[in-house]
Amino acid sequence: MTRTEKGLLIQELRDKFENASYFYVTDASELTVDKINKLRRICFEKGVEMKTVKNTLAIKAMEEYDDSRNFKTIFDAFKGQSTILFSNDGKLPAVIIKEFRGKDERPILKAAYIDSDVFFGDDNLEVLTKLKSKNELIGDVIMLLQSPAKNVVSALKSGGSTLSGLVKALEERG
Repeated sequence: MTRTEKGLLIQELRDKFENASYFYVTDASELTVDKINKLRRICFEKGVEMKTVKNTLAIKAMEEYDDSRNFKTIFDAFKGQSTILFSNDGKLPAVIIKEFRGKDERPILKAAYIDSDVFFGDDNLEVLTKLKSKNELIGDVIMLLQSPAKNVVSALKSGGSTLSGLVKALEERG
């Protein structure tokens, strides 16, 4: 690979990291070509981009960012063969990996970058599959906010009819 090609690859990776709030670093070595192609197809269908990269090029692409992105903490994951899954959803790559693996051990999760937090190790896969997406969290907050309002409206309605009934009864007595 020429210096120019490396430079272009680093720039492409830099753009991917810049636009990605979520990416997973995995080890898909020892998977057959057929299984790798199947994984790529599943990722493509679900909107996750899968990219096998040279570790040094990925690190160089991330080195230029300031500390606010917290990329330096994930550098240790780039050892051995590395495949990166870029996504717009924090838990989708974890779900894909878990479903794809079935009884197999591969691909192994090396690390996951979730909004500047880094989760290391395959033992975090289960936790990552349970993350809620932004839309799910917004839905939960809306439900929590609506619940007290519904209770107040309900109480006012029932109290209002009781109050009017009481006024009517007093009127009839008098």
